[in-house]
Amino acid sequence: MHSRSTPHRTGGMLFVTMGALDMAAARVAAGATVQLRPSGSSMVPLVRSRQLVTVSPVDPAKVEVGDIVLAKVAGTVYLHLVSAVDAAGARVQISNNRGRVNGWTGHAKVYGICVAVDGVHRPRVDGKTR
Repeated sequence: MHSRSTPHRTGGMLFVTMGALDMAAARVAAGATVQLRPSGSSMVPLVRSRQLVTVSPVDPAKVEVGDIVLAKVAGTVYLHLVSAVDAAGARVQISNNRGRVNGWTGHAKVYGICVAVDGVHRPRVDGKTR
């Protein structure tokens, strides 16, 4: 799930359309936990289009393969999976849930971790948030 246009709000909820993940990434990078409803099918069945996703700031050195993160890769912000970790290089590889690799990105561009989907706590996130 990625973005390139503007967000809109309904009832205080941020609905993610093209480009809005950039705004969410800025808020998370500043220390806020955000809730959003991304659209798309690249993360099914982990995240379905328009499900409520909660993203909290993360310590990028603690992310693991299988974590869903909010990260920027080659200029585009994604809510995708960590598919590989290079601890020595302080970087992670980001991919969707359909096998497409978006690329590698440094820890400085890993902004948040998905802690819940539709209110259901994601596994293995404890101790990773800032």
